[in-house]
Amino acid sequence: MDKILVKVYVPMLEKIYDVWIPSHKRIYNVIALLVKAVNELNDNCYRPEKAPMLYDKITGEIYDINLNVKESTMRSGTEVILL
Repeated sequence: MDKILVKVYVPMLEKIYDVWIPSHKRIYNVIALLVKAVNELNDNCYRPEKAPMLYDKITGEIYDINLNVKESTMRSGTEVILL
């Protein structure tokens, strides 16, 4: 299984995480995994009111949730915002 290392910024918690994500998963699945991981790391304090989206930190573009990670512009070292 191929994975990439991304830096995830969570503005709601003002925290940054380095996370390995599987490149074969769809981005909507990756978002669900990230929410679960952030929750576990913060004693279930991360409770977004609506489904969060992933944004490229440099360009501000929203990642298409229907693409696989490897089909997107996301690569190892990419910085993303979970918002």
